[in-house]
Amino acid sequence: MIDFKEIIANAISNVLQLDVNEIKMSIEKPKGADNGDYAYPCFRLAKTLKKSPQMIAEEIKGKIDLDKNQIIKVETVGGYVNFFVNKELLAKEVISEISSQQQYGSSKIGNGKNIVIDYSAPNIAKQFHIGHLRSTVIGAALYNIYKYLGYNVTGINHLGDYGTQFGKLIEGYKLWGDEYDIDSNPIDELNKIYIRINQACKEDEQILENCRNNFKKLEDGDPYCLELWNKFKDLSLKEFQKVYDILGSKFDSWNGEAFYSDKMPEVIEILEKSGKLTESQGARIIDLEDKGINTPCIIEKSNGSTTYATRDLAAIMYRARNYDFDKALYVTSYEQVLHFKQVFEVAKLLGLDEKYTNGLEHISFGMVLLPTGKMSTREGTSVKLNDLLDEAISRAKAIIEQKNPDLQNKEDVAKKVGVGAVIFNDLFNSRVKDEIFDWDTMLNFQGETGPYVQYTYVRTKSVIEKAGGVPNILDVDPKLLQDEYSIRLFKLIYGFEDILLQVTDKNEPSILSRYLIDLAKTYSNFYNENKIILDDKSLQNARVFLTYAVGQVLKNGAELLGMQMPEKM
Repeated sequence: MIDFKEIIANAISNVLQLDVNEIKMSIEKPKGADNGDYAYPCFRLAKTLKKSPQMIAEEIKGKIDLDKNQIIKVETVGGYVNFFVNKELLAKEVISEISSQQQYGSSKIGNGKNIVIDYSAPNIAKQFHIGHLRSTVIGAALYNIYKYLGYNVTGINHLGDYGTQFGKLIEGYKLWGDEYDIDSNPIDELNKIYIRINQACKEDEQILENCRNNFKKLEDGDPYCLELWNKFKDLSLKEFQKVYDILGSKFDSWNGEAFYSDKMPEVIEILEKSGKLTESQGARIIDLEDKGINTPCIIEKSNGSTTYATRDLAAIMYRARNYDFDKALYVTSYEQVLHFKQVFEVAKLLGLDEKYTNGLEHISFGMVLLPTGKMSTREGTSVKLNDLLDEAISRAKAIIEQKNPDLQNKEDVAKKVGVGAVIFNDLFNSRVKDEIFDWDTMLNFQGETGPYVQYTYVRTKSVIEKAGGVPNILDVDPKLLQDEYSIRLFKLIYGFEDILLQVTDKNEPSILSRYLIDLAKTYSNFYNENKIILDDKSLQNARVFLTYAVGQVLKNGAELLGMQMPEKM
């Protein structure tokens, strides 16, 4: 497909003798159609070229050489150069591309590049609660989108299957195991033990010390502790899989923290040789004050047991060697910002190529909040994710029963709508914002929601069915689709790949979510302003094909976010 931005950037580069890629990155989409389809701001060039932005804009306009069949007009407004593309050519390009590929918007831009995404990562023997939802769906969306753009992606579920909490669970099981039936209801029963042992630790320092010693025994291979740990893990994974099946989540690796237990000695040895590993109050630390980080990174605790940081450093070394990553993304809450600052800084001491340490990125996100405030597994105030998803499906089914009681496959549609609503709600706002869960908002079929996107897609399917199917591309005339509502749709559809590139540039799925809402709203305007089923078959064919194009992009985009699209609602 013609890359209008590339054409404009090359033409400007020939005038100013500047780097094409830098120019291309600076080209913007104007807010109003009156200002064209693309705009190049000249303000940053004023100091370098020692001219006013207006003068630079006029110079570009006067000297630029563009194919009038592609760019029909160039104007200047203040310090901007505005470009107007040939709308008929735009329509023709989109129609051609949509008809020739099912995966419209996909790319080979990532070919040869490896991306590792660490996401979801629930803690074994704890409830898979609503707080894990964000990591799971943000990570899955990024996984899908990077893959769609041609990257080789490895999705890792870095399970929380190691650490002091297992020392606590083992101690709790020793004390009260006979009181709980963990085989029939593992997560709930283990969670009760966990809450109870935490309370006991607050009241008795000796119990807390016993818990710490249990974890050290686990690290040292104590048979009893290992047997309990494996039991807790196996039971937990079976429960987690039920949630992953509902969400459609898949992973390429399930290597959790325990996988790196035999790989940590090498990390400690390398850090010892670096001369940076020092002792502090019986623990071994890396001081990072010279890097602007006031809190030291603890590598070994005073009792000799390791830390999250040690295991994350071992994971970085393993992933660099086995996946040769260009980027390694860690999708966790903003509460772990300090942890990853420390780990990424210490990773520079491991002797790895700069390619790997430069590729480490923490993709932080805000918390999911209850109306009463923050959740805590430790305090027993969390909401189980499978309960939440079941509730979403139940509420969606109730809405369907009310709006369309004769709908076939109601159970399947309710699952797609309910789960899709939860996923879309989580991905609609910027990931760094905290999210307050609101059923009425997320299941609204008229708002900026997943059900609205699904409803619009179903409407496109209904139009196509009434028209007797998708018309042959040879019967589609782009000249008949030059009204403002059609052109708005073509511009949005044309920009789909660019939207996906923006998502990966900022690791921000909400860019795609908001785009899908814009596309759905714009189609609604088109639908309301243009009659589609007509006596004029040429015009009908054109409008039905545009409807088909909208449906394809809505479906592709929603599936990249992790949603499934119903065919009827």
